Amino acid sequence: MPTYVIEHMESDESDGSFPPWVSLEYSQMLHLASPSQVIFSSLSPQSVSSLGGLLESRGASRASYRAETSSILELMKAEGVDLSKVCLLDPKAQKEVSVEDREEFDWFLFGGILGDDPPRDRTGELRKLGFPTRHLGPVQMTTDTALGVTKIVVQDQIPLDKIPFVNHPTIRFDEIESVEMPFRYVADAQGEPILPKGMRELLREDMDKGFDNFDDDEEPSK
Repeated sequence: MPTYVIEHMESDESDGSFPPWVSLEYSQMLHLASPSQVIFSSLSPQSVSSLGGLLESRGASRASYRAETSSILELMKAEGVDLSKVCLLDPKAQKEVSVEDREEFDWFLFGGILGDDPPRDRTGELRKLGFPTRHLGPVQMTTDTALGVTKIVVQDQIPLDKIPFVNHPTIRFDEIESVEMPFRYVADAQGEPILPKGMRELLREDMDKGFDNFDDDEEPSK
């Protein structure tokens, strides 16, 4: 059974806490990867404690994840995993992920969180280390979606071109308010994007905050 590794590449808060959207995506990864384990590497000591409490407060079992201060290379050395057995999911890879990769690799590596719009190619920092690489198609995904898609292909043995996707979906909150997501998502049976639990509510909160700030800016001077 493969292991999924998230090399943490976000700037942590000084207290080790995570932004709400990062918390939701990291929690979603455990749900999507099950029954495999997810390793979060290159965390600060404060973030290790913070992430563990956060994931377990959302129902995660201790067996479903590891939170490590070690980098991916340090973990590979400690656990005797050869570079050739670690696949880096890289948008610039020449080959796409395939069902045959289940026999090829033991670990699947992601730079997290990499769902930037526009993409900043932070995966390039890992690319330089020489890992074998695979891509997931031409459209940018959030990291939790990328992990989920890799699991569907590698473990569930469903080819990439058989997975239902929705690109740049519009999330509607009511008849007036909506937001377009600049990513590709796996689609559910109704054709709706599969989002982390709580993400829709967070998007609505962020939109409302934006409107509040706009109203403050527009308030006339006296």
